[in-house]
Amino acid sequence: MVECPDRRIEYREQGSGPTILFVPGSWSTGALWRSVIALLGDSFRAVTMSLLGYGDTEERRTPDDISIEREIDIVEAVIQRTNSPVHLVGHSWGATVCLATVLRDRTKIAGMTLIEATPFNLLRHSGDLALYEQVRAMADAYVRACDDGKLLAARSIIDFYGGDGSFDALPARTQDYIVATTPTNVLDWSSAWSFDVPLAAYASITAPSLFVRGERGHPAVQRIAEVLTGAVSRSSLVTVPGASHFMIATHTSDVARLIREHVARVETLR
Repeated sequence: MVECPDRRIEYREQGSGPTILFVPGSWSTGALWRSVIALLGDSFRAVTMSLLGYGDTEERRTPDDISIEREIDIVEAVIQRTNSPVHLVGHSWGATVCLATVLRDRTKIAGMTLIEATPFNLLRHSGDLALYEQVRAMADAYVRACDDGKLLAARSIIDFYGGDGSFDALPARTQDYIVATTPTNVLDWSSAWSFDVPLAAYASITAPSLFVRGERGHPAVQRIAEVLTGAVSRSSLVTVPGASHFMIATHTSDVARLIREHVARVETLR
């Protein structure tokens, strides 16, 4: 656990070697990465955390203060705790927070592996207005449904990322958890829309970056991966065959292999 003024941040680590900080997305905790870390073995120092409002990390945002800066603050606190350069690995909203973090302070970032990143405002800056408007309409309808007290409003988000029927296919326990933490996810969406930087700003990222997308992922997320790869100079793009947004659970070995190979490649350059 990391104790900081006005906040508690979940922190766990294991192994030794190059430090990898795993940042989960919405509705997830550091436990998301257990299977991936197990496949990586003990040759890496694996650090996990949870973002605001999930796991043991205290929420600091309010409807009047939804800035992504609050998320960056806790990621930077964890990086400081590691006392070493880190390889950032993020999924979905967590990958977006990683991008925002490296844009604010690049000094301690050795490299990044970002899986299905979701900085949706990027679509507007890249001219992909149809995709942007599709995502915005879906997200706005979801927030309205939450405001109206519709308990299963989150189904639309899960199905957006995983395809129709994805929410209903989840175990009842997982569905209950998603419903219970939906207010936190609504804050995540507000924070996500607050993250709006020009496309040219991504050129300032110098950390070697690997962008990973699923072959069956949503077209908006697939396009974001392409745009990011074109905007970040030292970057590459990998599409995981047969995978969708939730590839950490369905394609664990592929994810672990990509992380291992990218971290090893970056370490040889340092």
